[in-house]
Amino acid sequence: MHINQLQMNIRRDVLRYKDLSGKEIVNINHGKRLGILGQTDLEIDKTTGHIQSFIIPSYKWFGFKKEDVQSRIYWKSIKKIGEDMIMIESDD
Repeated sequence: MHINQLQMNIRRDVLRYKDLSGKEIVNINHGKRLGILGQTDLEIDKTTGHIQSFIIPSYKWFGFKKEDVQSRIYWKSIKKIGEDMIMIESDD
């Protein structure tokens, strides 16, 4: 394998946050749309540096944020990241 081919393979395994932003989140257990990954907070394990969850705020009319209303999408519940959506498996 040439070095250029190896570098291309490595890059395919890397996923940047900007690649996730704008994707719709769908729960495959219920077929329910949960929202679009955009203006989210990340919950990161301080010890390992791994993403634990995405925290997605809920919005009212005209883009105003609802106080203390949010959805938490755990990284471990993500089953597939596609071109347009992120499919999760959750009983919530």
